[in-house]
Amino acid sequence: MNITETLILHYNNIFVKSIITRYASNGINKFSSPVLTSAIKMDIEKHWKDKINIYSYNDADKTKKRFYILPMFPYPSGSLHMGHVRVYTISDTIAHFYRMKGYNVLHPIGWDAFGLPAENAAIEKQIEPSKWTYNNIKHMKNQLKLLNYSFDWDREFCTSDPEYYKWTQELFLKLFDSGLIYKKESFVNWDPIDETVLAEEQISIDNCSWRSGAKVQKKLLNQWFIRSTALAKSVFEGLNDSILEGWKDVKKIQQNWIGECNGFSFEFQLIGNIPNYPKTINIWTKYPEFIEYAKFIAISPSSLLSKLEYCKDVAYGIKIIDAKVVNPFNGEELPIFVTDEITFENSRDTYIGIPSASKEDYKFSEIVGIEFIRHTISNYEEQQCKRLEILSKARKWKIGGYPVSSRLQDWLISRQRYWGTPIPIIYCSNCGVQPVPHDHLPVVLPDISSSSEKKYKLSENKNWLNTSCPKCGASAVRESDTMDTFVDSSWYFLRFIDPKNMKEMFAVDKTKEIFPVDLYIGGKEHAVLHLYYARLISHFLHSEGLLFSKEPFKQLLVQGMVLGETYRTKNTDKYLKVNQVEKDMGQYIEKSTKQPVVVSWEKMSKSKYNGIDPYEFIDKYGIDTTRLLILANQSPQSDKLCNHDNIPGIQNWENRIWKTVRSFIEYRNNVTSEEFQAQPSHPDFAKHDAYLFDSRNYFLKSVNNYLLEDQQLSMAISRLQGLTNSLRKVSIQCMKKSREYERALAVQIIMIAPFAPHFASELWSAFSAAKYHLISEDEVKLDKDVMEQRWPEIDTNYKMSLKVKINGTSYGTIKIPKCELDKLSYEAAFDLIYNLPSVQKHLANHKVVKSTLVSREGCDTKIIINSIKEDTKAIVT
Repeated sequence: MNITETLILHYNNIFVKSIITRYASNGINKFSSPVLTSAIKMDIEKHWKDKINIYSYNDADKTKKRFYILPMFPYPSGSLHMGHVRVYTISDTIAHFYRMKGYNVLHPIGWDAFGLPAENAAIEKQIEPSKWTYNNIKHMKNQLKLLNYSFDWDREFCTSDPEYYKWTQELFLKLFDSGLIYKKESFVNWDPIDETVLAEEQISIDNCSWRSGAKVQKKLLNQWFIRSTALAKSVFEGLNDSILEGWKDVKKIQQNWIGECNGFSFEFQLIGNIPNYPKTINIWTKYPEFIEYAKFIAISPSSLLSKLEYCKDVAYGIKIIDAKVVNPFNGEELPIFVTDEITFENSRDTYIGIPSASKEDYKFSEIVGIEFIRHTISNYEEQQCKRLEILSKARKWKIGGYPVSSRLQDWLISRQRYWGTPIPIIYCSNCGVQPVPHDHLPVVLPDISSSSEKKYKLSENKNWLNTSCPKCGASAVRESDTMDTFVDSSWYFLRFIDPKNMKEMFAVDKTKEIFPVDLYIGGKEHAVLHLYYARLISHFLHSEGLLFSKEPFKQLLVQGMVLGETYRTKNTDKYLKVNQVEKDMGQYIEKSTKQPVVVSWEKMSKSKYNGIDPYEFIDKYGIDTTRLLILANQSPQSDKLCNHDNIPGIQNWENRIWKTVRSFIEYRNNVTSEEFQAQPSHPDFAKHDAYLFDSRNYFLKSVNNYLLEDQQLSMAISRLQGLTNSLRKVSIQCMKKSREYERALAVQIIMIAPFAPHFASELWSAFSAAKYHLISEDEVKLDKDVMEQRWPEIDTNYKMSLKVKINGTSYGTIKIPKCELDKLSYEAAFDLIYNLPSVQKHLANHKVVKSTLVSREGCDTKIIINSIKEDTKAIVT
């Protein structure tokens, strides 16, 4: 179609006049200004605020592909900081991108609302935790609304809502019914400041509380545990699941934490008159098939049991404790020795001695005078049969018997605080421990708003504690502990799929449609806490037949921290506020003392006075410029310095785009039909036209790659800036008469939309209302706003790259038109690359062992080949 035919087609369309009229009312018509000022930006954002978030997830729509993007939901601390702005801008940008790609996108938000900070603040301020929490939620929600993120607000919930924690209690009962919840007396990690217990995962390497920072103490308490060791092997091996993308360091951290499941743990009864000590000892062994032949228990001199005054010497450096351990598999009572002559496994201070299975145990038995008959197992089949027998008994008796590393312990979930999910257990003097019936849930926290004493421990709230036994009806008492808040967040991503369901936690059919989460965004600090617990519960629900996938999150984006500038006195390390510091002769000093000040970048914190309120940027530059600032220059995974230094570069780019669109619509709206139809006369018109065709496709392909593969949003923005430069390089006549210019400009605006939706909406409103258009209606819908446009496609005749990798090394690239690359089979691709000289040279003495054709929608294609030496035996596939 030539220019004249295209012009007539568009000029005669009845919607041309309506577009022009629409722009006058739909856009704010500020393009008379040659400069994009902050005032214009504010007007643009005010105008488009209620118009850009037009889609939300529709679970009834079966026509579209589904995409679930989820940022870790926030704790309602009181106000947003720039770290929140970063994570939610990342998720919002990607959500917009996938919507424009035609996906049905789920992008929800909620509140991780239970926990110690609310309770501690309540005690300090003499306000009940619920009031403090919900006031904070109201404020933070208003902030998020002002930032205008495209969350599915109709799916919002708080984990402190009874409508939510009813199902957390239901999860507890499912675990209880499956034998994976138990209560035992144990030495636990006690936080003396927050006055509650902590799981192993909540303690730092220097034995301090993850939240209060206090040195952790050991305290004997009767507590509830989730038998996470029963799922350890499944969760450990799940880290090798092919669906996991971008886990990298997090995967290694979890592998180290869970550990290789190369042994088995068991609970043995301790007998003897030892007060203030648990009645069980947890032991671990690699040889369960020999456990009936165990002859002693050894404990490390660092063990708490070894410090009791119930020991006597039996040999040089070895003591025996006046207590014994019962071996449940044969009823024998095993002596307990305190010694460092035994090699204890990693993270263990107990050891079960089996002389029949270990030379070390054999020698130790001789030293302490233990007599035994050495037992052997004749063959592998007998060994496996005996092992299965022992493990089966242990699981039946609920004393362990699951494959686990020596490192991992069961998850301690009891918390001695008010503001958490009540544990749904009742104690009856007649019937013992009784779970609350499912139809009696939720067990709701007592209202303490009218209590003058503000009793924040449920154990002191007698009216709430007293109840009746669900089995016999007699007087009974409730469990006074609440659950660890990580139980609340271990399954919340499932509730977002079906938040209004009043009959069950979630509908299994709905999870099949959009689970696991396609992209999960959060901080690396959750590697062993939240991410481990969430994976654990998903593996459990899968074992119950409730989830199709074991793994809850496919791709993980671990965003870096946002750092603020800090000032510390050089001599005392005291943090200073910015108004307490001045610059003198190029050096920072404290105003009052004139002492030198050290300037550094650290994680934002109130105590460091380096937190930056998002509105410091939004009020000055607007929402979209703030979005671009937080996304540009550093990858999402890198730490980011939060300052104003990069703002001029962002503003200059916005102005270049503004001027480009302004020039385009000025010409198109002021030219006559005859002038527009006149053939181009510039000698480089054809050259510039071809250059814009290549630029459009090259930058579109690059942005696709960065958004689809690893969410390198900063690189995507860089490529968008590159396309702007291409548009401004060509001749004025190309801008006026080139169809490829118009196509490239349309792609530029559409690709900006996920990053800066308000700004792009205004640009598109002006672009689409231009008097003449050469772009095809098949490519864009000029009568629709930019957020309703489909993401552009790469031209089928544009040459894409077939990249070749052999054993991880690049061996070149072959350029192929996209239309051919889309249809390229593995066999055809292999034939193409085999003719590359570099490939022939490498494969001359090798065999192909495995090869894969890796393709991404709209991106380059890679063929990855693994090969081996010719003289190595292997099956060729």
